[in-house]
Amino acid sequence: MVESESPQLDAIFHALGDPTRRQMLRALSEGERSVGDLAAPFDISLAAVSKHIKALEKSGLIRREVRWRTHVCRLNPVALANAHEWLSFYEGFWNSRLDALEDLLRKECDTTPSTPKGDDA
Repeated sequence: MVESESPQLDAIFHALGDPTRRQMLRALSEGERSVGDLAAPFDISLAAVSKHIKALEKSGLIRREVRWRTHVCRLNPVALANAHEWLSFYEGFWNSRLDALEDLLRKECDTTPSTPKGDDA
């Protein structure tokens, strides 16, 4: 079980809270990319891209390595698995609540007499 009060979990959800970083993660799910490749779809400075990449690194969502003069990033799925594990508790919570609602609605539907259509009595 992932601890609720975890600095890494805080960093993961902080990193996932930004749409640019989520797009970068999506691109990295298809394979490793250079920093330049990650920056290409965005109309932002390389300094801004660097800040996004640092947030992703800090959270553990990506790993970066230097190959000669090129910085290459790749997805670290373990960090995403930790976030998924934490969220799965709430998935169970909502599933049980929705199941209870469904049961209630079925009981209400079963006890409510139906009126025939077209009956204007």
